[in-house]
Formats: sequence, C-alpha cells, structure tokens
Amino acid sequence: MYDMIVIGSGPAGLTAAIYGQRAKLSVLLLEKQPIGGGQVMNTYEVDNYPGFPGISGFELSEKFMSHARGLGTEVCTAQVLGAELSGGTKRISTDKGDFEGRTVVIATGAVHRKLAVKGEAEYTGKGVSYCATCDGAFFRGKDVAVVGGGDVALEDALFLARASRKVYLIHRRDSFRGAKILQQRVAETENIEVIWDTVVEEITGTDTVESIILYHRKKEERGSLAVQGVFIAVGITPDTELFAEDTKLDEGGYIKAGEDCVTSCPGVFAAGDVRTKPLRQIVTAAADGANAVTSVERYLLEK
Repeated sequence: MYDMIVIGSGPAGLTAAIYGQRAKLSVLLLEKQPIGGGQVMNTYEVDNYPGFPGISGFELSEKFMSHARGLGTEVCTAQVLGAELSGGTKRISTDKGDFEGRTVVIATGAVHRKLAVKGEAEYTGKGVSYCATCDGAFFRGKDVAVVGGGDVALEDALFLARASRKVYLIHRRDSFRGAKILQQRVAETENIEVIWDTVVEEITGTDTVESIILYHRKKEERGSLAVQGVFIAVGITPDTELFAEDTKLDEGGYIKAGEDCVTSCPGVFAAGDVRTKPLRQIVTAAADGANAVTSVERYLLEK
C-alpha cells in the first residue's frame, strides 16, 4: 500500500514524485514507456523553462527523472489497464500486476490529435509524422508540409526549416493562434511559406508520401502540393479514458481540476496536460505536480 501512486512521468508526474519523496510519502511512479519524460521528450529545444535556456527536451526530462530516482522514487514500467478510484483504497491494474494506494495523481498527459483524412494512417511512419524533432532529420533537403496554427506547428516549421529545402505551413484559418514571437520568426524565415484558409483533404503517394490534396476554404478550390513529408500539429487529446468513470471531465475530455489539482473523486488528483487549464507548458505542469502533492498531504492528514 503506497501513500501516493503517480501515473505518468512527464514534468507533472516527476515533480509530484519529487515533492512526494521530500514529504516522506511512499511513492510509486507508473510509466508505460521504457524512457519517461512525456511530450517534452520530443521537444528539440526548450527555451522557456527557467534556469535552463536552450536545453533539449530529452536532457531536461533526464534531469527530472534523475532527480526523482535520486530521492528514492520507485519507478515501474507498466501499462495501466484499469483503475478503481472511488473507494478509500485506490487500485491500479497494470500489465505488471495490481497496485494499491491511498491517493492517486493522474499525470497521463495527452496524445497527438489526428487529421482523420485519407492516407494519414497508411503513410504514418512513411512520410507522415507527429513529431518534427523526432523525424525531421529524415527530410533534410526535401520539401515538407506542417499542418496547424498553434505554438507546436510554428515551432515545428522553424525546426524543419533549418534542414528542409522548403516548408509549407498550412493553416485552416487566416491567422495563427501561436505566440507572437514564433509568428515573427516564421515570417522572417525565407524557406517557410504560409498557406492560409486551407485544409488537407488527402495524403497521397506510392511507398511513401509524395503529395497532399489541399482545399482552399474561401476560394473553394482544390489543388495538389508535392511534398515528401507531412508533419501534423493540430492539437492534443487528453489521455483520460481509463478515468472517465470516476472523475468528471470537461467538454474537451480533460479532467476537471483547479490549481489545487483536486478532482471530483476524493483522493484522486490531476496534474499537467491532463487537467482543465488555460496554459499547458512544462513550467505549469511542474507547478501542478507540486500543488498536487500539497493537496495529497492535506487529504491524508484529514483521513
């Protein structure tokens, strides 16, 4: 029986583990991937986490994990299959067995949203990617498309422009949602071409991606664009399916929880990208991890 079971090892989960260890709680960290770190693992360069300008996402994740392990956190690589959260004892079922805890911190993050167009699934790994920093090196000197208009799409376009011959940034609206500084950098980068008011209807090719079919929403025109890679950055979907029965979700599927990370289920807390919040960044995820443990301690003292 653990005082706290943390599910997920992104910045939120690892910070929760660190604060839990410092609070002298017995902590179990469950992570389905052999190497933890969450979405930040796929970030080429992190320039907005205080004290670590220009650090790679992989290196920052390693620092988080080393800190947590160094304090004695028990880490188990296991796929969570089910969760019984409503009782006083929380039971988490995994492919490595069942674990019980007095509290649970859900820090499962979110997954990449799909375009759901013809050819997307067929060419995933064959030109279609959801991680520019993971796969960008394969498209050195080639023409690629980035689909999206938020921070991630703009960052992906800038990253790919370093090595790709041409980057087409395709956005369904006539303005970006991303940070102004990123918009400025995109506008100043010569080999990035923005295609406004346009959606991807189909991804085509033979063995690998060769082109995409575009539809201009205002002109009501279709056309083909030759590219060898398509990087999709149209948002994320929270990983909350296993917890929907015991916790209240918002309309986007995120767990309803405030800054204290308290959910509708007593003894269960949500931290990081998985919870309802206006800003999803590494620094806010780390803050959630700390807040969650403060709430865990309060809950345990009141029991």
